[in-house]
Amino acid sequence: MIVLKNANVISFYPPLLEKNKTIVIEGNKIVDKSDIPLSKQERGRVIDCSGKYVSPGLVCSHNHFYSVLARGILANISPSKDFTGVLKNLWWRLDKALDEESLFYSAITGALEAIQCGTTSVIDHSASPCCIRGSLSILRSAFLEAGLRGILCYEVTERNGRNGALEGLEESLEFIKSLDCRSLQEKETALLEGAIGAHALFTLGNDTLKLIGEALDKTKRGLHIHVAEDRFDASYSRHFFNMDIVERLEAFGLLNEKSILAHGVHLGENEIETINKHDSFLVHNPRSNMNNSVGYMDKLKLVANPALGTDGLGSDMIEEFKAAFYKSSDAKAGLSPEFFLKALQNGNRILKRYFGRNFGRIEKGYEADLVIFNYHSPTPVASENLAGHMAFGFSRGNVETVIINGSITLENGSFPFDTEPLYRKARLEAQRLWKKITDSGN
Repeated sequence: MIVLKNANVISFYPPLLEKNKTIVIEGNKIVDKSDIPLSKQERGRVIDCSGKYVSPGLVCSHNHFYSVLARGILANISPSKDFTGVLKNLWWRLDKALDEESLFYSAITGALEAIQCGTTSVIDHSASPCCIRGSLSILRSAFLEAGLRGILCYEVTERNGRNGALEGLEESLEFIKSLDCRSLQEKETALLEGAIGAHALFTLGNDTLKLIGEALDKTKRGLHIHVAEDRFDASYSRHFFNMDIVERLEAFGLLNEKSILAHGVHLGENEIETINKHDSFLVHNPRSNMNNSVGYMDKLKLVANPALGTDGLGSDMIEEFKAAFYKSSDAKAGLSPEFFLKALQNGNRILKRYFGRNFGRIEKGYEADLVIFNYHSPTPVASENLAGHMAFGFSRGNVETVIINGSITLENGSFPFDTEPLYRKARLEAQRLWKKITDSGN
C-alpha cells in the first residue's frame, strides 16, 4: 500500500484542484481519495505531499523512440529542401542503420527520460527495416526495465519493398498475439498494449492497405499512422488514387475508435468530419511540425478527439502542451490553454480504449499512474487558473516522484537503479550508429 497524504490533487480536464487529499494505492489501483487520513492507511508506505501537487500521469500519444540516438547527430546528412528530403537524407537512413543493440538503447534511454518528465505512458511508432523481426520485443524489454507504460507498433511501409511491408505487418501481429495470450490477471496489470502501425499513405499501395484492414479486424486494434503531415502526402493521394487521404483510409476500413492519426496538418474539413464520425484520434505534434516546416494544423478546433504527441522530440508533454498553446496564439487560432489540456487528457482516453481500464483521474478504481510535482508558485493556484499555471509555470523540473502501475518508478528525482551504465552504453551505440549512417552514403 502507498499513501499520499496532504496532496493537492490536479485534474487536467476539466481543470480542477482539490486541496489536502489523501490518496491510497493498493496494487495497481487507486482505492481511495479522502479528506481525512485513516489510521489503517498509516500502515502503508506514506509519502507526505504537503505543498506539492499530484496529477494523473502524462501521456505522449505519438512518439518514435527509435530516433533517440539521432540527438546531436554527427554524420554526413545533406541539407534538405523539403520534408521528403528530410525523410530521405536523415530518417530513412537512420532507421535502416538500426540493429538490436542500438534499438534497445534508443528505447531504454527514451523511456527513462519520459519518466523524468512525468510521462507515464508513451504510444510509440517504430521503424527498423534491417531489424524488423523481434523489434517490438526489444522495445517491450526496454519499457519494462524502465517501468514505463506503452502502446507499441511497427510501421508498415513499402519503401523497402513488398516483403519489408509484409514483415512489418507480421511483427505487429505477432506482438499483439503474444499480448492476447496473457492470462486475465496479467492483462489487468499489464503495462503494454499493441496497435497496427503504418508509415503514411504515400508509401503504401492498395493491396497493403487491404491487408492492414484485415489485421485490424483480426486483432480488434487500431491503426497508428502519419496522416497529411506534409502537403506531399495529401497531393500524392489525390494524384495517384483520386481520393483524399482520409477517404482512402475509410475505403479500406482503417478508421475506428482506436485509430491514432498523427499530424493532420493538411487535412480538409470534410476529412476531419470523417475522422470524427469514426471517433478516431488526431494527434497534434506542434514542435515537430515547426521543426520540419510542414505548416500549422489550423483546423484543430474542428477535431472531436485531439491529442498531443512529440513525434520523436523527447517525451516532455508539459513542454509540448506549452508549444501547442504558444503556436496557436502565434497563428491567431483562438485556442485556449484549456483546449490543449483537453488534448493532453485525451491520451488517457486512448489508453482506456486499448487497455480496457480507467486512466487519467485520481479517483477510486482508476489506474495508479501519478506524478508528484514540487511546484512553488509566487501566485495562488486554483481550479480557475490551473490552465494558466500549466502554460506559464509548471515544467519537467518540478517532477519529483512518479508512480506507474502502482509502483514508484522515480522518487525524489532518482531511479531505484543506476542509470549511468545505460547512458554510457547508449553514447557508444550512438557513435556506432552515426558511423553506419555515414558509411551508407547519401
